[in-house]
Amino acid sequence: NGAAAMSSEETIYSNDLAGIVVGDTAISDVQGELGLLSYRGIDINDLVAVPFLHVVWMVLFGDWPEEQEKSRLKTFMCRHSRLSHAEIELLRHVPRDLHPMLMLQGMVPLLQLPREQTMDMEPDAENGLFLAAKITALIAAHYRLSQSKVVLAPTPGRLFHENFLTMFLGSAPTPEQVRMLNAAQILQMEHSFNCGTFAGRVCASTLAPIQSVISASIGTLFGKLHGGADQAALEMAMAIGSPDKAEAYVRDCLARKEKIMGMGHREYRTVDPRAKILKPMAMELCQEGESRNLLLTLVAVEEACQRAFAEQDKEIWANVEFYKGAVFHSLGIPTHFFTAMFAMSRVYGYVAHYLEFSKNSRLIRPRARYVGPPVGQRDKSAA
Repeated sequence: NGAAAMSSEETIYSNDLAGIVVGDTAISDVQGELGLLSYRGIDINDLVAVPFLHVVWMVLFGDWPEEQEKSRLKTFMCRHSRLSHAEIELLRHVPRDLHPMLMLQGMVPLLQLPREQTMDMEPDAENGLFLAAKITALIAAHYRLSQSKVVLAPTPGRLFHENFLTMFLGSAPTPEQVRMLNAAQILQMEHSFNCGTFAGRVCASTLAPIQSVISASIGTLFGKLHGGADQAALEMAMAIGSPDKAEAYVRDCLARKEKIMGMGHREYRTVDPRAKILKPMAMELCQEGESRNLLLTLVAVEEACQRAFAEQDKEIWANVEFYKGAVFHSLGIPTHFFTAMFAMSRVYGYVAHYLEFSKNSRLIRPRARYVGPPVGQRDKSAA
């Protein structure tokens, strides 16, 4: 791994692109050594209390929305968070037990984009927001159908995530629950050239439409080494059962050289700034029953990992996925929907990068280093 010069030419080689700069962006800045994250030059700590859709606008367009834009955006997102009869019927043909991430990856390219633009913005931006609203609706509807319950529609005037939680769970959330979901979704909205975003850039470089780009990004996000770590981390806590069993679990995993999901991050060499915000929020929200036990188990796992790594003079910290699952669980979201919740937020980052990249796109076509037999040296008799 890592970058190294090839012996026969000046091309840089890295089988995982570690340390390789592949483009410019003004959307977010990940300063891994310092443990800092910012969107459009604004520290993430200063964004978590901002209304969710206002942060969406800033990430997409680089400025805060005017009053008229705030109203139009709220109305637009509410209107398109309602699935049409045709969209619901299409979703009914999806197996009830299909993982929500596979549902999203398959359904997004099947959505028919609006024929007329209603927002004063470039068509790709409006189409991106349309797809983001539909993703929210699809997640809620897929869950409702899996429970043999009626698909619910959003209510005009409500906050975006207030509508989502009502559509998903069937009952109105508390203001505190909405605040927590807003913060969690803002924290995972954007993260520079992460795997999902880079996959989208590769797809966009072929001049594929935005539906294909978002679908490619969603498929990449599903992996356990990327967005799927949130589901894996909480299911790990469920399997451990209680905080007192965490130490033995961690020691056993390390002895078998198994990865502990949600611990450590590829970019951050110190505490993930998003986890630093989310962990105390989880402590505040998860006060009762199973949610509290799961959270305390996660805390015990992190502490056990830190003790084990300290014995080797190393440091390790939980990333944002580690504690996010506890927050979602306390809101009543099943574990297999956690990564879809991630996609529901990260889609705005995908759209922002699609808009930025499309202004000056180039086909992404890396080279491969051939290591097979030279031409003419393979035994022809085997043919």
